[in-house]
Amino acid sequence: MSTIGQAFEQQFHGEPAVWLKWGRYEAAVVPAVGANLIAFRDTESGFRFLREPEADEMEAFKANPGVYGIPVLFPPNRYDNGQFTFQGRAYSFPVNEPATGNHLHGFFHTAAWTVEDYGTTQTESYVSLAISVTEDHPIYQYLPHRFTLKLRYALSEAGLLQHVSVHNEGTDTLPCMLAFHTAINAPFDPASTADDYTFKLTIGERWELSDRMLPTGRKQTLTAEEEQMKTGGLSPYWSSMDNHYTALPQNGRNVMELTDNRTGTTLVYDVSSAFKQWMIWNNNASRKFFCPEPQLNLVNAPNVELPADEIGLVALEPGGIWETSSRLYVKQAR
Repeated sequence: MSTIGQAFEQQFHGEPAVWLKWGRYEAAVVPAVGANLIAFRDTESGFRFLREPEADEMEAFKANPGVYGIPVLFPPNRYDNGQFTFQGRAYSFPVNEPATGNHLHGFFHTAAWTVEDYGTTQTESYVSLAISVTEDHPIYQYLPHRFTLKLRYALSEAGLLQHVSVHNEGTDTLPCMLAFHTAINAPFDPASTADDYTFKLTIGERWELSDRMLPTGRKQTLTAEEEQMKTGGLSPYWSSMDNHYTALPQNGRNVMELTDNRTGTTLVYDVSSAFKQWMIWNNNASRKFFCPEPQLNLVNAPNVELPADEIGLVALEPGGIWETSSRLYVKQAR
């Protein structure tokens, strides 16, 4: 049993949660609302790295959990009229974004997950969660496959580690399409302002989107500001963003870095290079939070006539497991 780590059940503004603590860090997961990691904090510095609902915002959070914490999207983002075909099988999802006529964000960020285990070791505090889809699960009517999503979060001196896996337990190939709609506070330091913050994102090219926010399959020339995103020093609120990019790792790493230039503190979101796309959304340049979203697949991928490897469309074979890890941590300027 660790003397600096804890893992325990305690409510988050009235919602059952599992809390993790390690040294200066704490985090909270709400299993019944999409296994959303709703808080990641540095308690010594007073930093809150993720957008958290306040006590009077809990009903808004439950109604729209996709804009708080770290929601799990499966499948992520938009699908044309909620329809697509994958390996000869037709899928039909409800149109839940009437303005575009699309299905948006899948089903797992609002569903109840099961806590499999939580505890501490000599090096970390952790929680493991899962959701299994079988014939009697409501999601099965839209994704008629037997499969399980698993999440493991761990706190340590190295920050917050996220491990995600998809297990195909059925007899058919599963379209594995996943992302995290991670909502980052900028500012995360209550003593700073939005003007103190700049960021870097390892983007490659920008996908052209139609007026229904669906990729056309073509790429667009990056603006000077978008080129600056690759090197850093750009405000996350330089413009209203709801943009889609290819991921282009730098030095073997696929990262978002958010720097508080007043203090020299940088929040690093180091995601797996398996995520071949980024979405970035800043709520109309709200100056409060923005969402750098690592995405496995292109938006509307099964409906785009491009090679599966280019658009990140993973066909998970029966019995197969897809998995990867990402990390949030802090570094100080030297």
